[in-house]
Amino acid sequence: MTDTDTRGRSGQDPQKQGRKEGIPLGRIAGIPVILAYSWFIIAAFTVIAFGPVLQSDYPRLGVTAFFVAFAYALLLLISVLVHELAHALTAKLFHWPTEKIVLNLWGGHTEFQSFTASPGRSVLVAMAGPAANFVLAGAGWLLRTGGDLTGVPGILTNIFVWANLLIGIFNVLPGLPLDGGRLVESAVWKLTGSQEKGTVAAGWGGRIIVIGLVAWFVVLPLLSGDRPDISLMLITVLVGSFLWMGATASIEQARLRSRLPLVEAGALAEPAVGLPEGASVAEVLALAPDPTTGAGPAVVLYRQDGRPAAVVDAGAVATVSASAAATTPLTAVSYALGEGAYVPEWSKGQELIQYLAQLDGLEYAVVDRDGTVTGLLRQSAVLGALTGKNPGSGKRMFGQSR
Repeated sequence: MTDTDTRGRSGQDPQKQGRKEGIPLGRIAGIPVILAYSWFIIAAFTVIAFGPVLQSDYPRLGVTAFFVAFAYALLLLISVLVHELAHALTAKLFHWPTEKIVLNLWGGHTEFQSFTASPGRSVLVAMAGPAANFVLAGAGWLLRTGGDLTGVPGILTNIFVWANLLIGIFNVLPGLPLDGGRLVESAVWKLTGSQEKGTVAAGWGGRIIVIGLVAWFVVLPLLSGDRPDISLMLITVLVGSFLWMGATASIEQARLRSRLPLVEAGALAEPAVGLPEGASVAEVLALAPDPTTGAGPAVVLYRQDGRPAAVVDAGAVATVSASAAATTPLTAVSYALGEGAYVPEWSKGQELIQYLAQLDGLEYAVVDRDGTVTGLLRQSAVLGALTGKNPGSGKRMFGQSR
């Protein structure tokens, strides 16, 4: 049960996107709820694993035990839905737009669109989920003790109480991607002023939790010589794998966010000049070379309305003979940019990343305030700035003449 920031989505049709990942269950308080196909795996596992246990503990149930186990899976689903709704409705108080709630193999998660967070608000939204489960557990306990329930209703109510209690306790453990990780994140964030440092600390907290779970439920039973509970070990390994991947993803995302200030279109772009689509290869060859590299700038072609439309290919230019350069149009040795693939040179940070994520292609023209082409930004340069890895120059430079 986690909350996910999905800033910068590409604006796909939510209904089509929902059908791809699961079964749309409708909307609650205006929030789309999707049942992922993977949920049926955990439902089947619940029936197979707990059906025989119930049958053994309550012989009179017979085959009905498996239907009770399926009802248990449905109660878990409801508990997770309430947990995620608590996240989403609390977030609404702070005007965080919720994109959707997804119920899946691992429980569920709530996805948010762009919002402005703070340590305090982050904690409140995160803790709302476990708090809802504790409330459900309390309500179930009151019903169980005050209603004198017996038979299948009593069994299901007892399971409901313990399931919500365990969900609530598990989710307040201090590590991402669990809700309790937001406590660690917010504490470090408040102390250091850096959300990224808080996320990294909470991610490591999640990894430590995984190590503790594996040590307690897998390693210690094996070392003690006890007969291991195969089902419990399998659940521990699966849950541990999910938590480790989530913690690792949180750490990597935090490190990427910390490098966002380095992503600026003007600073990352290589020098480029703009030429009209009617220009010839000779005009490219006549461009003054860079004195340090001996190569000319990248060349971007623009339409009559001034919008960048294509990039001249250095390799194709090199195949044009000197005698044909003046009569060969640059449109013959260029490739098209994606629609709208140009950005202001002052664009930077998350705003720039969000915009580029919506564009096709790997290259983008950079323009100044007058709309004049000043550079060519390559996706590899952006990724290099985000990851801190040198992506290689990947530049198309032009020699003067053959």
